[in-house]
Amino acid sequence: MTTPHPAETVKACCATAYQSDAVAAILGDSYHPGGLALTRHLARSLQLQPGMRVLDVAAGPGSTALLLAAEFGCEVVGVDLGERNVARAREAARQAGLADRVGFRTADAEQLPFEDRSFDAVVCECAFCTFPDKPTAARELARVLRPGGRAGITDITVTPGGLPPDLTDLAGWVACLADARPLEQYAELLAAAGLRTGLAERHDDALRRMVEQIDARLRVHRMTTAGKAGSPLTGADIHRALALTAQAQRAVAAGAAGYALLIADKPKEAPAP
Repeated sequence: MTTPHPAETVKACCATAYQSDAVAAILGDSYHPGGLALTRHLARSLQLQPGMRVLDVAAGPGSTALLLAAEFGCEVVGVDLGERNVARAREAARQAGLADRVGFRTADAEQLPFEDRSFDAVVCECAFCTFPDKPTAARELARVLRPGGRAGITDITVTPGGLPPDLTDLAGWVACLADARPLEQYAELLAAAGLRTGLAERHDDALRRMVEQIDARLRVHRMTTAGKAGSPLTGADIHRALALTAQAQRAVAAGAAGYALLIADKPKEAPAP
């Protein structure tokens, strides 16, 4: 699948949207379906242990990285394209007293600024679908993993041709739908990069609940704060946002959109003869 929009346009739109106050107001503390409960499940599925070095790709405001450090004892580096998100995440780490174990930097998932074999595990939650060049991103995840390391991904899944046109345009990219793939294609992309998927789970209810929450929050903001001075949604097209949310709800109800978790490992190198 390809996008009619230039890759840099897609990246800029997604980075701008996901560091905005409006998105924070609508999505809350966790920017992905399943919230921190699914993050914990992802971490357990990766078998994370204290002292492991973990990369959080598209870390957003840092909630996943902070959880992995605080609850699993990992040393975490989070990367994100949004400089404002990186600044927020650094401040959150400082306030949580975790700045010695969690760091954040601005970086592109398709050009990770790390040496080969730098991490024991890589996580990427609800973001791989937004990367324009998915094969390159998958290769980058594999490159920075040590042999025997694991990648954990949670992401939107879609059936081919299952989305209405409005959800395949730039708004659909920002909503993590436009270039989402079937679960099997994610596994194929990882396999082509040298990562073997050992666990694949459906979590479609997590997406259904998140879309319902977005719809409810949009309606509350429309009634109480939208248009008021100081509201994060001032200037936002709430009517358009609600229309897109309704389309997303129908796609989820029809089984055209869902959510999945994948764990893939990088094979250990054979010992020298």
